[in-house]
Amino acid sequence: MSGASRDVVEPTGEDTEFVFFSGKGGVGKSTVSCATAAWLADEGYDTLLVTTDPAPNLSDVFGQRIGHAITPIETVENLSAIEIDPDEAAAEYRQRTLEPMRQLLDDEQIETIEEQLDSPCVDEIAAFDRFIEFMDDPEYDVVVFDTAPTGHTIRLMELPTGWNEELENGGATCIGPAASMQDQKERYEAAIETLSDGERTSFVFVGRPEEAAINEIERSSENLAELGIGTDLVVVNGYLPETVCQDPFFEGKREDEQAVLEEVSSTFADQPVATYPLQPGEITGTDLLADVAGVLYEGEEATVEVDADTKATDTTEPLHAGTDTDAVMDRLRPEEDTRYLFFTGKGGVGKSTMAATTATALADEGYETLIVTTDPASHLQDVFGTAVGHDPTPVGIDGLEAARIDQERALSEYKEGMLAQVEASFEGDEDTDVEAVKAQVAEELDSPCAEEMAALEKFVGYFDDPDYDVVVFDTAPTGHTLRLLELPSEWKGFMDLGSLTKEASGSGAKYDRVIETMRDPERSSFVFVMYPEYTPMMEAYRAAEDLREQVGIETALVAVNYLLPDEYGDNAFFESRREQQREYLAEIRERFSVPAMLAPLRESEPTGVEELRRLGDDVLATAESTRNDQPTIEIQ
Repeated sequence: MSGASRDVVEPTGEDTEFVFFSGKGGVGKSTVSCATAAWLADEGYDTLLVTTDPAPNLSDVFGQRIGHAITPIETVENLSAIEIDPDEAAAEYRQRTLEPMRQLLDDEQIETIEEQLDSPCVDEIAAFDRFIEFMDDPEYDVVVFDTAPTGHTIRLMELPTGWNEELENGGATCIGPAASMQDQKERYEAAIETLSDGERTSFVFVGRPEEAAINEIERSSENLAELGIGTDLVVVNGYLPETVCQDPFFEGKREDEQAVLEEVSSTFADQPVATYPLQPGEITGTDLLADVAGVLYEGEEATVEVDADTKATDTTEPLHAGTDTDAVMDRLRPEEDTRYLFFTGKGGVGKSTMAATTATALADEGYETLIVTTDPASHLQDVFGTAVGHDPTPVGIDGLEAARIDQERALSEYKEGMLAQVEASFEGDEDTDVEAVKAQVAEELDSPCAEEMAALEKFVGYFDDPDYDVVVFDTAPTGHTLRLLELPSEWKGFMDLGSLTKEASGSGAKYDRVIETMRDPERSSFVFVMYPEYTPMMEAYRAAEDLREQVGIETALVAVNYLLPDEYGDNAFFESRREQQREYLAEIRERFSVPAMLAPLRESEPTGVEELRRLGDDVLATAESTRNDQPTIEIQ
């Protein structure tokens, strides 16, 4: 397997080659990309390592400051790195776009363009713009990208035909004024062609040995395949070493992981699959990076070194101590009006489980509750052990229903509604070719932005339903998505119906009302779910700051998941992991300064109502007496 993995990342031609690593936060893709870049440099290739991760840790991995400029790595010859700051990249992109226009346009026109450039899609295109700079640079033998462009981002670059017409006519797109995009069009086309060139570009997905993470890789791989981009290597990172699993709890966890590894090998039978074990601490420094690369590319055995003196003492505080149940429940229970709860976090952190556990507890307290998932990779139906469809359906608890927003149906409904609105807006106008207008609007509705707006439209609809005391959203809209609702009214009109029908949009007041509800701490609570490690913590923190600064929404709670149990794993390996978790748990409390829901690692993911209730007892300390003797309903 090491030979096949090596062939994926090692350059074979004279032109600069590119290796993209993709995966959700906290799966170890930065570790694997750093190890790969260092290995390539040691092999004699001039290598550049680039990250657009909003929570970069390259500086920690290599033990030196890197930042938003190309920096030679002091401990590795032939290796340089840069941590692209998304905010700085977006500011630079906006400046480059505006500067040529300042001498040609008046202040009012410049202000209009600045509003256009406030589109959240500009953040994506700005990062992609920096990617292209490095893809155009022949200075390096190989460029390693930590965090690949998503299918959503690449589709933004494949401008719909309607946008191309806008470019020619000087109109606007969701990624800025058309005049500025015309100059970029050829560069983007060349970049997409390079991304699709299997001889020069390799895509590597990194995940943990968990079914949800592997499902996410499979879905992302399929999305890229639709764009002509293949998956070349799958790395499964962080499986439990056999030697440290010395009790039934962790032996069972390891068996589950090994079953997932077998599933990965079967699912990705046409690509090489490489694995690396969990270490007792974080992987930093060139020695551990060399160990990772040796396993992945040289066929070596992994080294798992543990400080034998690491052990718990009588004064060591249990990981699960300190939950303020009353403070947590005060921010979950409704008052006079419907309470909206938003559980958000990166894939694989257990947000569906935490959302479902909370929904179950609230329904058991007698509140009419709906849980809705907007996550296309959600396993909500697995959690409840029953089918969850596009429309609300009972899931086995009196007072609790669940729904899963089907992206394709939501988009179809949205398009139908928008085209009907176009037709209605031109009713009686004999001077306008309505069918031609509808054709152009339909073209614009094929953009990735329309997919986001369709999901938002469905999401917003749940704020008009008076039948529930609590609505729980599994995967809250991000700051990026919510900014779509805050765009200036004329720009929002473009987003809703296309540039030809700006004046026809009437949804601004509805969006404004929803945003105000989400800002109201008496009616809405945002809960960030993470596990106690650097990347999940920092990504959640950055997203929380983005929500506060860009949208005015404060974080109400955090949910810290997968805390190692104190009663199992009585050896130096797991105590080292527990000590690391204690440190990050303390930092999470300091950074967020809000009550925390603390969830222990369980032998298996809870499935079904009774297991969710037991987890709720652990996490929320929900007493049996608070359930009001709510019955469990048999689902046929």
